[in-house]
Amino acid sequence: MGDDIVTNRKARHNFQIVESFEAGIALKGTEVKSIRAGLANMTSAFARLEKGELFLHGLDIQPYQRASHEQHEAKRPRRLLVHRAELHKLREQVELQGCALPALKLYWKNRNVKVQIGVAKGKKAPDKRQDLKRQVAEREAARTAAAFNRRG
Repeated sequence: MGDDIVTNRKARHNFQIVESFEAGIALKGTEVKSIRAGLANMTSAFARLEKGELFLHGLDIQPYQRASHEQHEAKRPRRLLVHRAELHKLREQVELQGCALPALKLYWKNRNVKVQIGVAKGKKAPDKRQDLKRQVAEREAARTAAAFNRRG
């Protein structure tokens, strides 16, 4: 994939990602300039199926300061561009299996902005605690290995 613009680390904490896919996003010119300036935030971004189309909600792209006459809304719903087969597959997973569609990452690919959407199931509190314990254990093991390598 291309250069990451923004990642949603909170999504991987709150959800168990079953599958992920790439989608294009329909943006205005001022939104692209704001993204280039680093004014994007996607901590609560998610996709939703509406009227046979896929929309991204909660993506916060702040207004571009140097825009001349036309400005965009910061948190407007943005249309995602996916193939029809992917749309049908997502509809099945959301409606039948009860999966959520959190936005995982916003990145550049061949001068276009792409969004990585995850098909996810919610985690319960014990699952989150186990993940935190595992991360702490991995961090401690890495520190021990690094200290050993520095000595030897």
